[in-house]
Amino acid sequence: MEYSTTYVAMDTHKKTIAVSVAEAGRRGEVRYIGEISSDPTAVAKMVAKLAARHARLSFCYEAGPCGYGLHRQITQLGHECVVVAPSLIPTRPGDRVKTDRRDATAIAALFRSAELTAV
Repeated sequence: MEYSTTYVAMDTHKKTIAVSVAEAGRRGEVRYIGEISSDPTAVAKMVAKLAARHARLSFCYEAGPCGYGLHRQITQLGHECVVVAPSLIPTRPGDRVKTDRRDATAIAALFRSAELTAV
């Protein structure tokens, strides 16, 4: 049986992570699920909660000062995780308002449509 992938994008910071989910398929909904602590326990709880609802998960986040600890944790939990190059994320001209929620939602949609470049 073929499972559709659910794409999870994270906008990471030192203390918090904003999380958005893009359902499989071009018409699937992209929704913001909230902000969690960047503590490994909170991340594991979020991954487990999403894994209970979706058969196949694929995670991504922008490369930054937080490093690859999050990548290692998610892959050790058995899920795909991609670290993307922030300079190669497509942006619309004039789109200057940046919030964690908007960033996470935009990255989820771009990740689903395979428009991101891994580091």
